[in-house]
This record gives sequence, C-alpha cells and structure tokens, in this order.
Amino acid sequence: MAKRSEDEFLIDFDERLPFKSKMAFGLSQASINLLQMIALGSAITFYFNIKLNLSEELVSLAWLVFAFWNAVNDPLFGILQERIDTDMGRRIPVLRFGALFYSLTFIICWFPFMGNTQVALFWNLVLVLFLFDSMFTMVGLVQTALPAEMCITQRARSNLNLYNVILGSLGGLIAMVLPLILLTDETTTELNPLFKPVMLLVAVVAGTLLFASSFALTENEYARTEEPLGFVDSMIKTLRNREFLAFEAMNFFHEMGFTLVTGSMIYFVQYVVRLQGLLASIPLFLVFLLMLVFSFVADRMVRDRGLKRVYIMGLLLTSVGLILLFFSGSWFAAVVVSLVVIGVGLAPVTLIWSPLLADVIDYDETLTGKRRETTYAGMNALLTKPAISVANALFLLIISAFGFDNELSVQPDSAVMGIQVGYALLTAVCFIVSALALWKWYNLDGPDWTVKKEELGRIRLRKEKEYIAKLRAEGKISKVYEKLYGELEEVKMPESRAEETDN
Repeated sequence: MAKRSEDEFLIDFDERLPFKSKMAFGLSQASINLLQMIALGSAITFYFNIKLNLSEELVSLAWLVFAFWNAVNDPLFGILQERIDTDMGRRIPVLRFGALFYSLTFIICWFPFMGNTQVALFWNLVLVLFLFDSMFTMVGLVQTALPAEMCITQRARSNLNLYNVILGSLGGLIAMVLPLILLTDETTTELNPLFKPVMLLVAVVAGTLLFASSFALTENEYARTEEPLGFVDSMIKTLRNREFLAFEAMNFFHEMGFTLVTGSMIYFVQYVVRLQGLLASIPLFLVFLLMLVFSFVADRMVRDRGLKRVYIMGLLLTSVGLILLFFSGSWFAAVVVSLVVIGVGLAPVTLIWSPLLADVIDYDETLTGKRRETTYAGMNALLTKPAISVANALFLLIISAFGFDNELSVQPDSAVMGIQVGYALLTAVCFIVSALALWKWYNLDGPDWTVKKEELGRIRLRKEKEYIAKLRAEGKISKVYEKLYGELEEVKMPESRAEETDN
C-alpha cells in the first residue's frame, strides 16, 4: 500500500477525537462554568452586598485584595501542573480528584462563619474568594489547556469549541438564572429560604459531572515525557512571546467586559428593567439562545475569514448592542432589541477565545519546542484575572457614586443611571478597546500562519509516532494507540521539508 504524505494525513489526525470526548469536554466546561459563574460572577457580589448588607466599598475592597492572590496562584499552579506525570496523564487527574474540592469550596461561599459585622463579612468574603478561586484555578487551567492538546488546526479547534460553547453556555445560563430567580425581589432584601439548599444541590451535580467527564477526555500523552522548563525560565520565555502579550492586551479588557456583562446583569435586571423572579431570567434566556444559535454561524465564518477577523466582528457588534442598551433605559422593547444584538455578538466572542489562545501556545512550541498549555493558561490569568476584580470593584464604586443604597429595594433615578453607566457603557468601552488591541498587535492569522501550523502538525506527528513506538517497544501500548501506530506507519514522514523537496 502506498504511503500517504503528511499533508494527506494531517486532516484525519486532527479529526480522530471521538464524539464522547467532545461531549465530555463540553460537560466538564458546563460543570466548571456553573459553579464559577455563580461564585465569582453573578451571585456572590449581590449576595454579600444586598442580602448580607455588606457595603459597596467593602465588597469592592474585598475584590481588590483578592486580586493579588488571584493573579499569583495561576502561573504558580500552571507551571506546577506541567510537571505532573502519572499513568492517567498530566491534566486528567486534576479534574478527576479536584472535582470534590471544587464543589466543597463552592458550598462554603454561602454559609458565612465569621460573624455578621461589616468587618467579619468583609474577611469572610475575602477568604471564600481565596479558597474557591484556588480550586477553580486548578480545574480551570486544565480546561483551558485541553483544546490545544486535543486538536491542531483552527477549524478543528473551532469545531471542538462548539461543544464548549453549547454545553458550557448552558452551565453559564443556569448559573445566571438561578440567582436571578432566587435573589431578586422588589418587595424585600431578605434571603429566599430555597437559595442555600439549591446551592448545595448545584454543587453536588456539578462535581459529579466534572468527575464523570474526566473518564472520557483525552490529552497529548507524549508531551508529559518532555523535560519541562525551569520556573523562572518558563515565565521569561512566556513573556518574550510577543503574540502572547498581544493576546493579553486584548484579553484584559475582554475579561473586564465579560465580567461586567455576566456578573452585573442581576443589578440591571432588578433595578433598571424592574423584573423579579422567573421573569428576571427572560433577558438571559434571550442572550444565551441567540449566542448558541449564532455560534454555528460563527464556526462557519471562521473557515472563510479566520479567527481574528470573526472575533473582532463579535466584539464590535456586542459593543453596539451595549450602547443601545444604555440608551434603552427601562423601555422593555428597546432592551429586548439591544439584547438581541448583544447575543449575536457574543457568539463568536465565546466561540473563538479558546482557539486564539491555543494558537498562541502553538506559536510558543515553534519557539521552544515544548508543549506548555497550563503555563500559558496560568500566565494568562496572572495578567488578566485582576481584570475580574477591577471590573467588579469599578462597577460597585460607580453605582455607589451615583447614590446606590443597598438597603432599598427600589433605587432612586440617579442610582439607576449609575447602573446603566457601569453595566452598559463601561462594558461597551472595554470590548471596543479589546477589539482594537487584537486588530493592532495580534499576527497569528493569514497564509503565513497557516504554513507554520502545517509544519507544527508535522512536528507533532513525528513526536507522536516516536512516543507510540516507545510504548510499543515497552509493551505498554493501548488498543487506541496501536490503531494510531498502524495509521502513522502508512505516513511518509521526511526528516525535513528540504528532504521532501529533494524527493
């Protein structure tokens, strides 16, 4: 049988992920999103500020204090994860055994144990943010790293990320709907008695799904046999990657905008649009439904226009929707139209973020010859996670400056305007700056990058073949890898592009 060229084999190689692995990836993302978006997004600020009556200034300070640990723990955990070497791999054990602790730290967020004074509640909030985010970092780094290991091409990663967007967004939708139903009430600031039991149930379901999905996920096995870089050297080489710095310039403002548009919606819905309970979830359902539907459209657009252009289009369209939302006020029909535009714009934004970072990691491999997924996920968080704290603190300080009173169930007009400025206008500015940064400095796009990606695919094929041959010689090869070995044996793999040209 004639051997296939590497070019002929690359497509099959990228598409060998089984359906169950893609589903497991989406379900694990849904589980992570479900807890993360409640604890660090839509609910905890509102819970401590409105239900426990912690002042806006102290909630803001808690987020700013937390920002230091939030930045430091990610690169530390990311580089340490690169050194994991078990029979299960580098990534899978973290998800499997971290699921329990991720759920437990989520549960304690809703049971204050340091007293009811302002100072006690402040330190309680700081502590639960520290604990929960540490576990979120552990599992989140793995989830961020997996797409770069599971696929090579932009098209394959975009397709994989559809499962991430569809299932992950459902987890995010539930995470935002539950607080809206259980926490919003125009007649009282008292806590709904169902809130804590529901949070317990959510923790159990999410932890179980995360644990179960780890058994169907795949990872790049040969990469864990490579000698990792030292801690300091790893950080230096990462910061010398210009494409990574360009990505971070974009991502800082993207993270601020996404934090505001998801985490502060509960304020906008209750105090501006004046919806409570189940009705409060209508805007969310609209945004998420459109985001899911148009994710398929965005996936097809990527094939023709590339990740960068489609992502910028999504950011700018979302900004237009947010500006319309600012001028809509409490006029429900105008709010709905604005949310339609936002939902369509967020589709490519949520779909393409992960493949963009995966390309940055690929570019690093062309520079260092190593796979460093969680290092980049950690360093990304070092530079952008403070954006989450800045966004939450800035929003609260803005509404406080406009006269917001957390003891009132109906806010004065000035406070309502403050919520509109902090939620819609500030978020639009963040997304516009994010789009400009990506357009100006990010260069992993176009024909030149496609050629480099093809060469990287060849390098990875050779590494994979060498690793499988080693397993075969040691008698440790699995049935899946035995089949892949047979396929790789049929592939013509020249030592260099020059040799291929000579032949």
